[in-house]
Amino acid sequence: MKRRRVAAVLPAVSALLLAAGLTGCAGGAPAGTAGASTDGASGPQTLTVFAAASLKSSFTELAKNFEAQHPGTSVTLSFAGSSDLATQIGQGAPADVFASADTKNMDKVTGAGLADGSPRVFATNTLAIAVPAGNPANVTGFQDLARDGIRLVMCAKQVPCGAAAATVAGKAGVTLRPVSEENAVTDVLGKVISGEADAGLVYVTDVKSAGGKVDSISIPEADTAVNSYPITALAGARDKEAAKAFVDLVTGPEGQQVLAKAGFGAGSR
Repeated sequence: MKRRRVAAVLPAVSALLLAAGLTGCAGGAPAGTAGASTDGASGPQTLTVFAAASLKSSFTELAKNFEAQHPGTSVTLSFAGSSDLATQIGQGAPADVFASADTKNMDKVTGAGLADGSPRVFATNTLAIAVPAGNPANVTGFQDLARDGIRLVMCAKQVPCGAAAATVAGKAGVTLRPVSEENAVTDVLGKVISGEADAGLVYVTDVKSAGGKVDSISIPEADTAVNSYPITALAGARDKEAAKAFVDLVTGPEGQQVLAKAGFGAGSR
């Protein structure tokens, strides 16, 4: 990313300009003003996007596309569990856009008056069981997750994937006893890939992104806990137009194509 800087004006040159009566330039940006551009237009140096961990692959691709379409703007992505991100935003963390994996954590942000406008649902996702390649523990369905000796890893209940897992477990009448609860779905997937877990409850998109590193087992009850993903520009965005432009990219045809490729369902937009 190229940054333009206005050089400090030498006293001698200033004096010369003043002597020539060129005082009309006084209405421009002050010498040394960061972020000012030589053509008189201004734009953000960096756009910071807070996004749910399950969006990592899709948003990384979309951020590159956005940068190509907006020369001079760099997109910084911060991925974590939606609950952690909502808390950070509420505590004043500098962010321009927030994309959550559920409406509950988005409601925390909008309820605090930190959103710029109404959030737009841009994708949906459902759970699947991820097991290490070859399925060494022979997990065949959701009921098997309660078997003795099965090392199950899932998201903590405050995280969207954990809340969805609790809903599915209730519908299936299964009591889950995980050996570990994580704050991000990517951490659950990581433990399955490494062999630290016999099974993990993740999103279908996570299984797809892992390629052949894990096998997937579908969950019929997963349709009872579909997660809707809302996105919004934030009220504290440093450049509101750029923040809204990123939201438009995600919710528009290009963003929807990238998300569909990753396995997400369509949102209401």
